[in-house]
Amino acid sequence: MKATSIRSDLRVLGRLLRGAARAGSEVERLTDFYAAQADGYDRFRDRLLHGRRELMHFLAPAASSRLVELGAGTGRNLDYLGPRLGALGSVTLVDLCPPLLDVARRRCAGCSNVRIVEDDAARFRPELPVDSVYFAYALSMIGKWRAAIDNAFTMLRPGGTIGSVDFFVSAPAPHPNRARHAWSTRAFWPRWFAHDGVRLSPEPLDYLLSRFEIVHLAERRGSVPYMLGLTVPYYVFVGRKRG
Repeated sequence: MKATSIRSDLRVLGRLLRGAARAGSEVERLTDFYAAQADGYDRFRDRLLHGRRELMHFLAPAASSRLVELGAGTGRNLDYLGPRLGALGSVTLVDLCPPLLDVARRRCAGCSNVRIVEDDAARFRPELPVDSVYFAYALSMIGKWRAAIDNAFTMLRPGGTIGSVDFFVSAPAPHPNRARHAWSTRAFWPRWFAHDGVRLSPEPLDYLLSRFEIVHLAERRGSVPYMLGLTVPYYVFVGRKRG
């Protein structure tokens, strides 16, 4: 690993160890947490935020589709679309964090069909119904996650698709066809991530399953940088709005 990469990781790790601020508005808290790590955000998170390529594969937006990403951060997930991005009708990236949106603006500077909006995921509403809405490691950081899912449901056209990939833990007694995590997993990871303002629970995935028809569901575990041997649960979900 190059010295510059190590220094970048150390800045990110240092901010993670400090944890998320508890005072101030949501925008102020996000800015405080991400400003110092924005430039190294993608390199570090690419080793932590698993399943995003799988999400975009199963979301499979058709040419001329209108997409919205809620909690878009740096816009990194657009890279998983590859050449399909240029054929899309429009993509709107929505986030509340100015330092991450600055990175997104630089990334998308040459993309005429990409619009970047600083707004709340539970409040933003496009002018026209859209074909797909997705969240990538966003619902676990959105306090009003249920309102954000309801908002996504409202902005989707009938038959439109929703996607989410995120950390989670299972319920103590989940549905027989679902992943069941040990007590140690359900106790450790929510406490670990809460320090940085990330909330792990079974509830967002359960709510998605209650509101949308399943297109794809996978419950997996992924590695965590610098925590050898430990894996954190995550899910990949794509659903369809019943029309």
